Amino acid sequence: MNHRPNFKLGALCLAALLATGAAGAATMRWAGANDILTVDPHAQNHQTTHAFLQQVYESLVRYDKAYKIEPALATKWTQISPTQIRFELRKGVKFHDGAPFSADDVVFSLTRAMTPPSNMQSAVQSVKEVKKVDDHTVDLILKGPNPILLRELTEARIMNKAWAEKNNALKSQDYAAKEENFAARNANGTGPFIMVGWQPDVKVTLKKNPNWWDKPTGNIDEVVFTPIKSAATRSAALISGQVDFVSDPPPQDLARMKGSPDIKLVEGAENRTIYLGLDQFRDELPGAGTPGKNPLKDKRVRQALYQAIDSAGLHSRTMRNLSVPAGTMVAPMVHGWSKALDERAAKYDVEAAKKLLADAGYPNGFSLKLDCPNDRYVNDEAICQAVTAMWTRIGVKTTLQAAPMSQFVTRVMNNDVSAYLFGWGVATFDALYSLDSLMATKDGKTSAGVYNAGRFSNAELDTKISQIKVEMDTAKRDALLANALKLVKDEYLYLPVHHQIRPWAMRSNVETQHRADDRPMPVWTTIK
Repeated sequence: MNHRPNFKLGALCLAALLATGAAGAATMRWAGANDILTVDPHAQNHQTTHAFLQQVYESLVRYDKAYKIEPALATKWTQISPTQIRFELRKGVKFHDGAPFSADDVVFSLTRAMTPPSNMQSAVQSVKEVKKVDDHTVDLILKGPNPILLRELTEARIMNKAWAEKNNALKSQDYAAKEENFAARNANGTGPFIMVGWQPDVKVTLKKNPNWWDKPTGNIDEVVFTPIKSAATRSAALISGQVDFVSDPPPQDLARMKGSPDIKLVEGAENRTIYLGLDQFRDELPGAGTPGKNPLKDKRVRQALYQAIDSAGLHSRTMRNLSVPAGTMVAPMVHGWSKALDERAAKYDVEAAKKLLADAGYPNGFSLKLDCPNDRYVNDEAICQAVTAMWTRIGVKTTLQAAPMSQFVTRVMNNDVSAYLFGWGVATFDALYSLDSLMATKDGKTSAGVYNAGRFSNAELDTKISQIKVEMDTAKRDALLANALKLVKDEYLYLPVHHQIRPWAMRSNVETQHRADDRPMPVWTTIK
């Protein structure tokens, strides 16, 4: 009898055993309309980019599934004084390249986020200085008391100082200037996934970090994200099974998807408001045909543009009811929102809009260019096409310029827009985030007005925003938030369109939790 071991059979058994052990692991094939813009964690405040960066880079604190603050790279925090907070750091954490995480990385990263050309200064807007106490303790010295410091810090991602030094990435990428740096294309975080590669407009690949300090609740060990701009192609990819998950399914295809036994939809309100911004800075509006004048500086003109917008029609026809018509610049789940603020400032009225234009000295209207992304928000270009027709109807001869978000956002950041459509999600779930970034006077140095592309400046509003930042009395602070948002509404500084409803579409074997911040979480996702 031959007692030699059967190596061929043994190899087959081993392969079967390995396959059985790995059966629970899955690749999440994810598609969306627009690509990430960069992988530098401090270069762009862009939701799709954040959705991926938070898988790779972590912050001192994070949100749980109910949007409550919980420990992440910090395990404990103590208020030493109203302007000094001490953070005890998690021990034993390693970056993806194996380097140990320490206080030096926190001091470096938060200081980097605070320093121009960082586009993430909003996450550290109240921080004056970051001090190392010891290798696993840091103190944040604040400019003043801050009631929402921890919520802001969820967006302040931590890099490895030595890695940044080695790769000449000490400063954030200057995205608006179209600068490239090593950190813009390469990543080294502590998060649950390692960035394997990014081919712009082709795919992003993430692999599970086997050394992550925490444990995932799902079974995803690889994420492959494919940007698919075409709505029809994106839907077809899901229906045919080429992808498992689509974060922005086209509204026109939702009924067909609902009828498929292989597809399921999860719908939820997003903390994002879609709005129109207007140039209120330049003395002469380019291409308007109004020499020496900028009609948009006149409140009556801004109100006319607002009253020309049929928000109910946009809701029913353009959005197929995937929206909540808005009267204010923050969504219902954002602290500072109220039902009264969210009522329309003035009713849709074409004749009233025409009269306002005539009263302002433009009885024959003027010309206007509307800039719009065509791959970022639900039906973004279609909204702009509808608004273009509505404004033209009252005599404001509007031309539409639509472009991918990567091109469009550069024009917005460089103030190279007359009128533009934008969407703003509120990472902190507090209205200060919107007031500071969108409505404060733009100074070019801090987070104030960083996305105020219309460059309006209102001293009363700036004073209220400064007070909101340091007011620790909840009732007083809430009153200030309401007053500030009402001022923006009454002056038509922005024209809110709607709060976005974001459906996610997925294959029937995918289990995940919808997020109001529109950031899918692979660590909470299971594919059966």
